[in-house]
Amino acid sequence: MARFSLLRPSLLFFLVASMCFVEVSLAGGEGSLRPDQCAAACDFRCSKTSHRKPCLFFCNKCCAKCLCVPSGTEGHKECPCYNNWKTKEGKPKCP
Repeated sequence: MARFSLLRPSLLFFLVASMCFVEVSLAGGEGSLRPDQCAAACDFRCSKTSHRKPCLFFCNKCCAKCLCVPSGTEGHKECPCYNNWKTKEGKPKCP
């Protein structure tokens, strides 16, 4: 009986630790997406812009290269590749 009572907390700890790992791996770091996930990630990324069509075009292009789209609808903190890709003029290429 004592063995079973020790197993329950260990199992609970393992489940919580696993959930934390999954959450960190889905946080939007570089290479965290598969190519088939880019469309949905970019759809959310471009959801609040008035320039939706060009936003989706460039977001999908950047996602195909970087396999990452930053979380939220603005800002580029989680994906260095996405953030550092610039146009010839030196402006950010990825929305």
